[in-house]
Amino acid sequence: MSLQSDMLAQSDMLACREMIKEGSHTFHAASKVLPRRISDPAIALYAFCRVADDAVDLGLDRAAAVELLKDRLDRACRGVPRAYPSDRAFADVVARFSIPPAIPEALIEGLEWDAQGRRFETLSDLYSYCARVAGTVGVMMTLVMGQRKPDIVARACDLGCAMQLTNIARDIGEDARNGRIYMPLSWMREAGLDPETWLANPKFTPEIASIVKRLIDTADALYDRATLGIANLPRSCRPGIFAARALYAEIGREVERSGLDSVSSRAVVSTGRKLAVLARLLAFQETEWAPAKYLPAKFGDMEETKFLVDAVIAHPVRELPARQKVKPIEQKVAWLVDLFTRLERRDQMLQRSRV
Repeated sequence: MSLQSDMLAQSDMLACREMIKEGSHTFHAASKVLPRRISDPAIALYAFCRVADDAVDLGLDRAAAVELLKDRLDRACRGVPRAYPSDRAFADVVARFSIPPAIPEALIEGLEWDAQGRRFETLSDLYSYCARVAGTVGVMMTLVMGQRKPDIVARACDLGCAMQLTNIARDIGEDARNGRIYMPLSWMREAGLDPETWLANPKFTPEIASIVKRLIDTADALYDRATLGIANLPRSCRPGIFAARALYAEIGREVERSGLDSVSSRAVVSTGRKLAVLARLLAFQETEWAPAKYLPAKFGDMEETKFLVDAVIAHPVRELPARQKVKPIEQKVAWLVDLFTRLERRDQMLQRSRV
């Protein structure tokens, strides 16, 4: 790589990091626990996914935004990205880590479903959506970590889908006020709710509470399944992914503490509670970070995510760079706890300055 190219790559990564700082404190913090060889590609992936999501969610012409994203993705996968930092950084990650184009293409398809206002009749239909908008991200992260075994990739899909179900359970009221329903329509009818009538006047009811509970329980089952895959990631990567899993699962606990009412307000996990969750990670014994000794041949993979696993199996692999020496797990997780402590102090100072 020439000096000019190296400087451009560094500039692109800096831009992606700034985007992450503004867009997701949790992801930014969790990325700090990953080794640099993983965190930089992870940030590049997240930045491109964030740009794609915002283009569809915030754009006035969503259909046109989707078509533009398809072109940007095609160019990035062919190694001729558009002149945006996120696109250039993403193109580099796709090439270096042999990411099948079918994976980010599925992500764009999921965003296209959002643009169309698609609704989901069954849980299986909702899984298909989650596989595209979140399972794809889990798969790409797993490939960046150098893992391509089908069972581990399938567990990454489980984790991504669990996180998306958590988002849906948390954002029911916010989505409804934007004219969207992500709850399975069949679940609403089973609870005695007409989707259109409820959407016209979204209110929290015991029936909605029962649906929120089903979504959280479904997510928790997937979080449990995903744990086996995390345990088989490289040792240096496990703390960051375990932290992300734990922090996201805690959103479900916060929704439960609010009485399952995610219509009247949106659950937010406080910094103090995040610190408590991360402190529990510090209590893990070394044996609990060790790789699982085996992955069952029949683990009940979701049919809705199988096409992502198949795409990884079929794609040719480029040799990854040699691993670097990493810091002890306890040191990395302790750093993350310290980061959240500093963020909490900063928030308190900002609040006092406004008084």
